[in-house]
Amino acid sequence: MFRHFIFFWGITLVLCALFTPAPAVAGENENDTRLALRIDRVLQQAVSSQRIVGAVVIVLENGKTVFHQAAGYADREAGIPMRKDHIFRFASLSKPIVTVALLRLVEAGKLSLNDPVTRYIPDFKPKLRDGSMPCITLHQLLTHTAGLSSDFAKQSVRITSEPGSSKITAEEEELNRIRAAGLAYIPGKGWGYSLAIDVLGVVLKQATGMSLEDAVRQWGTLPAGMRDTGFYPIDPARLTTPYGDGTPPVRMGEPHIVRFGENNGIVFSPGRILNRSMSSLAGSGMSGTASDMAHLLEVIRTGGGNLLPPAVAQSLMTNHTGTFYVLAGPGWGFGYGGAVLRDPERAKTPQSAGTWSWGGVWGHSWFVDPEQKLVVVALTNTALEGVSGRFPLEIRDAVYGRSTPLPQKPMMQDSCQSE
Repeated sequence: MFRHFIFFWGITLVLCALFTPAPAVAGENENDTRLALRIDRVLQQAVSSQRIVGAVVIVLENGKTVFHQAAGYADREAGIPMRKDHIFRFASLSKPIVTVALLRLVEAGKLSLNDPVTRYIPDFKPKLRDGSMPCITLHQLLTHTAGLSSDFAKQSVRITSEPGSSKITAEEEELNRIRAAGLAYIPGKGWGYSLAIDVLGVVLKQATGMSLEDAVRQWGTLPAGMRDTGFYPIDPARLTTPYGDGTPPVRMGEPHIVRFGENNGIVFSPGRILNRSMSSLAGSGMSGTASDMAHLLEVIRTGGGNLLPPAVAQSLMTNHTGTFYVLAGPGWGFGYGGAVLRDPERAKTPQSAGTWSWGGVWGHSWFVDPEQKLVVVALTNTALEGVSGRFPLEIRDAVYGRSTPLPQKPMMQDSCQSE
């Protein structure tokens, strides 16, 4: 019996370690305490019900950290608890980072958003169905209004060729495939989530004469103070183990397929980010911490600091796509690096008009609510629950103090491209 007592006492200690509520801090007001308890409850339930394996969530309100908590496991099989400084594969969280680097280059006079892509990639001339080759601008790539085929994005649920299987790089292969797919509509006349930011990665290289990694570091992560973010994990020992949806979630192999929507599935390559010989893709290839991401978003929310002029910072959170239907759903438009909320009632969200938001296919979501002075970052190691399941909706609703109705269509879905 004594051994049984020790066993259950040990289990209790483990559960307490994984689900310790966020502690109150000196001077914390009652609303902050309630918010922390609501989010902590969501985290506990998501992990204990085996919808996600682990997560780190940060909430900033008017620059103050009102919640910062890790829950579950970074590596379930090894018994490694999730920590606040664990590193995640970012997927499309890479997009706003690369966008900031590009906008800083614009401010430095090294390029213009009105420039044609062909100024930097002369042979990038995808065609419309009638055979014409319209001009595509950098602005159109940033806003996903360049005409690049969204059907192609749906088909890109694959692993990029491993080194040695082809004489061309993953980047060149991507450009060739985009050109071959052609344009789905006249640039500027529609919206389609695509691999446009990967094309902008090539533009960054040409404009700076650097590798993509060096260009984004010099013009993006370094001036932004993102010490743990890059195209290769800064500290591979802190990289989380990825899992795919299941009950319980399934540890990803190489490769791993997660079923998704009308597609056969999204193909993930967990090991790709650790392979320095593979070329990086600007739209999905970075990794980093929740703290780094929250810091960048807060700098943008507060006017850009020393990173960007206020007007440029605001341009990221401004709808540039009018009333075009975007992937985030009804009531949303698109800015730079993420969707912008036009109509909260149509979107059925408690977020304020002007909220800027996106996610990452490895299991992440984030949003900035300028009116409420909020920054929320929720990173998980579980795809796709962490990006298009109930979890991001529950985190959102916990922040605003409301319950998440069942069933509910996911607020957003990430690109079918995986890195």
